[in-house]
Amino acid sequence: MTKWNLNYMKLRDKLLLMYVLSVFIPIVVTNVVFYNVTTANIRSQKTRDAGMALNNLKNDLRVTIDQGVGLSYSLYADPVFNDTLSRQFHSHFEYIAAYNSYLKGEFSGQMSQGIRWYQVYTDNPTILSSGYIERLSDAVRNSNWYIQFQAYSAPYPALIAADQMLSLVQRLDNIDTGGVEQLLKIDLNMDVIKQHFQNSGFDGKVYLIDPGGRIQFSNDLTAGTSQVGKLYSEIQFPNKTISFERTYTGINYLEGWSLQGVMDEEIVLQEVRKSRSFVVWLACINFVLPTIIIAGMSRSIHVRLVRILKHMKKVKTQNFQTIPPEDARDEIGQLTMEFNRMTETIHNLINEVYVADIQKKDLELKQQQAQLHALHSQINPHFLFNTLESIRMRSLIKGERETAKIVHNMAKMFRKSISWNQNDVTVKEELELIENFLQIQQYRFGEKLQYRIDVDPAALLYRIPKMVILPFVENASIHGIESSPGEGVIQLLVSVENDQLIIRLEDNGIGMSPSKLEELLTYLDQNTDMGAHVGMKNAYSRLKLCYKNRFSFAIQTWEGKGTHIQIRLPLDQEEM
Repeated sequence: MTKWNLNYMKLRDKLLLMYVLSVFIPIVVTNVVFYNVTTANIRSQKTRDAGMALNNLKNDLRVTIDQGVGLSYSLYADPVFNDTLSRQFHSHFEYIAAYNSYLKGEFSGQMSQGIRWYQVYTDNPTILSSGYIERLSDAVRNSNWYIQFQAYSAPYPALIAADQMLSLVQRLDNIDTGGVEQLLKIDLNMDVIKQHFQNSGFDGKVYLIDPGGRIQFSNDLTAGTSQVGKLYSEIQFPNKTISFERTYTGINYLEGWSLQGVMDEEIVLQEVRKSRSFVVWLACINFVLPTIIIAGMSRSIHVRLVRILKHMKKVKTQNFQTIPPEDARDEIGQLTMEFNRMTETIHNLINEVYVADIQKKDLELKQQQAQLHALHSQINPHFLFNTLESIRMRSLIKGERETAKIVHNMAKMFRKSISWNQNDVTVKEELELIENFLQIQQYRFGEKLQYRIDVDPAALLYRIPKMVILPFVENASIHGIESSPGEGVIQLLVSVENDQLIIRLEDNGIGMSPSKLEELLTYLDQNTDMGAHVGMKNAYSRLKLCYKNRFSFAIQTWEGKGTHIQIRLPLDQEEM
């Protein structure tokens, strides 16, 4: 329960939560709902428009066809016209007279915009082929449209599609023709029909399908006439299409004919994308404006509170730095002013009481240390020298010359180590001290320890800080050689190169691991109390005091193989 307590949340998280719940989520939900509703409305409107366009095309096409049907019914219902066509004329002159007196007048004025041409076919042998009348010959009977028409026996026109032409064909048998076959064929104006298809306003492909399910006309310009005569069911369309169907019903001469419309859904999506861009821009405005306002207000709160918190943490570490004043009158500005006032008060109290008390105790401690140091200084080191000299003489009397030599070296080292009247010595004096130490170690380890000192004669008289090489030699002997199972070798090389004194110390001891080396280097650089490697720490610290950053110190070590130390000191050494 405590985990979800608002009082345990950071202020920045609270502001972010407030932004997400109050701005981000409502805007996202609103825009998603708005976009979906807009998409549905556009899709519905586009679908309605397409349906209306297909209905208009259906009506326009019927009007065009009805023009031909009107002509067909007019001639079919005229008994005089049908009787004249079926009459047996005795001579050509008689027929010509009848044609000029009656038939010619019947044919004139019958053309309209929807009719391209019409023709009367008859097998009456006494009628001549002329104008709108033509003999019903074997060639006509073998034509495509005639063969299709034989399947019809109704007394109304039949809509026939043949040779890329739509025609209305009707038998002129309203009266007894005495066995004469008479047909009326009206060719519809395909240009008008094509114009109807192109100007339909339907955003897609429209197909005129006959009762057999075959395509007889289309506005698909890409396919051309290659689809005419194909079954509509065999045409492959993309997956995302919207289909429309308008079938002619209740009209005998158009029974079974239909219009099939196919619209690519991408057309609908184009309109949706237009509205989507508007929705996106609106959403961006709704996002940006509140975000800028909330970001500005939250920054005014969060940044200044974090600054106060940082200065409070500084006070915890006795850093009484005040917050830079700002022109702010709100609660955070007042809190800043009170914090600065409190910080200054605490700082003054500490300076007056706490620091004064610490200084007093520190002074008392230094006085006690000075007294202790004075007591230690009263011990006469000559007592130790005399004792060592007595041991050396006693060893010589007994013939223990090696022991006497070691005691002599030990006394010399002790005398030099406690004599600090000079801070620097020559390289020669330092090497003598080192050789005394190595002889003592050799006495201790026997043949296990071998050493070699090579020095450039030009380097012997240069002065260096006292006892800065010996601690590293001591470390190589004790920590490197003593723990090594085999014979240990220590080599010390001193040379002069390019106005620098080069000191190289090498041993074949146990070496160090990389982590141990890193720990040692960190220990040498830290300004902390001296620990295990007190001699090395002391020598390294005195080198830093004497040479500042003008000397170099490097250690190379291989675990189980040994360690190499190189020290480079400037010969133009400044005051140490």
